[in-house]
Amino acid sequence: MIPAKPITVVLAEDHSIVREGLRTLLQAEPDLEVVGEAANGRQAVALVNRFHPDVVVMDIAMPLLNGIGATHQILKTVPATRVLILSAHSDDAYVEQAIALGASGYLIKQTAANVLPKAIREVHRGNTFFSPSISKRLAYRNQKSPTVQGLLKKKVVRLTSRELEVLQLVAEGKANKQTAAELGVGLKTIEKHREHIMDKLDIHDTASLTRYAISAGIIESSVQVTII
Repeated sequence: MIPAKPITVVLAEDHSIVREGLRTLLQAEPDLEVVGEAANGRQAVALVNRFHPDVVVMDIAMPLLNGIGATHQILKTVPATRVLILSAHSDDAYVEQAIALGASGYLIKQTAANVLPKAIREVHRGNTFFSPSISKRLAYRNQKSPTVQGLLKKKVVRLTSRELEVLQLVAEGKANKQTAAELGVGLKTIEKHREHIMDKLDIHDTASLTRYAISAGIIESSVQVTII
């Protein structure tokens, strides 16, 4: 039975061809409605604040603000929205960050076409949904921990939303002046944010910040994009 009110969805994916494919896939489902599309994390946050969708399908590697940072902001401002990560990366670091921040599911792009509509319905119901390979890893690791959250929180450092944005831009190679212009704030403000980030992470040079971001799954090694 098709519900009277469809499940509303925002798609956040920086590749337009992929985004179009996702939209076409979801439009074929009578109980799902795509109400907005974002090409970067900032657009995703703005669309969620505007439409309050039931579910956000969120890519991780996006410009300006990546999916981890966007998830962090969305779940603080619109906690009723469920976040379903859809990524080409299945590394534990990515999965751990997403779950620790409150994402309801994590799908691998290569295998998502067959299960995305089902995953959206499941997370909308309040359940979690993971690609089979991720589910197996979580189940194995969960044998040693009573809850997924307890397993994954291992000293996850919490930065503010603004610090996450600054860290992403720093790891992308932006200078302080460029970062200030990008975020529309003063240079001294960016310098203070960088100081706080380094203090919280106990990392004190840009190269080490970038290496940290790569190892933590915050940016890709080939295309540098950050957060955590």
